[in-house]
Amino acid sequence: MDIKNKHIVITGGASGLGLELLRQLEADNHISVIARPSAGVDLLRKAYPDVSIYEADLADLDAVETAADALAKTGQPIDMLINNAAVQYTARFTDTNFRYETIRREIDVNFTSVCVLVHLLLPNLMQSPFSMIVNINSGLALAPKADSAIYCATKGALNIFSQSLAYQLEGSNVGVKQVFLPLVDTSMTKGRGSNKLAPQEAATEIIEGLLSPRANIDVGKVKALRLIQRIAPSVATRIMKAA
Repeated sequence: MDIKNKHIVITGGASGLGLELLRQLEADNHISVIARPSAGVDLLRKAYPDVSIYEADLADLDAVETAADALAKTGQPIDMLINNAAVQYTARFTDTNFRYETIRREIDVNFTSVCVLVHLLLPNLMQSPFSMIVNINSGLALAPKADSAIYCATKGALNIFSQSLAYQLEGSNVGVKQVFLPLVDTSMTKGRGSNKLAPQEAATEIIEGLLSPRANIDVGKVKALRLIQRIAPSVATRIMKAA
């Protein structure tokens, strides 16, 4: 798929990896962003006046529906929907600082909102001669870690959803791809981990992968994880458990 003169929708495009994808794609394409109201959105408006912005906290499904409806009603075909936004809470269920209310937010941002957006924007995706749904996933969808159980579960759900959705859309003009990321240096991962991949590098690898026919785009260390899983699954499990 040639990525020029396309209408690309990016969730969470006001910061982190989403913003870097926008920077690398904006010159040759029209970008629409769905992002929660924030100072980053205000800066985005000033820096990229040609970008269309639809404000919605993806944990608020009513707001997601309102934003998607507004985007759909423009009548513009959508060539690519990049479901990038995510949140991660690291407290364990056994920790005293575990917050019950984060469960629903994490599920809605990371998974439910993706399903909602795919459903509501599918008619616009169908209008393009060839379009693509790109779900940004994590290596934790392949093997979970001990922390962030809800996050790992949402990414596992996104993996299965993406595969089933691809089956449903076989023979149509809409393709489905998944991106499996290692730890990327964004605000979400601040203070955690080491040797994190820079967002610029991650975005470049993703865009290169979008040009290939592969359904799965493994970025950075995820390539090694796939190999270890094939050769020694128990080793991969131990590595990721302690991640």
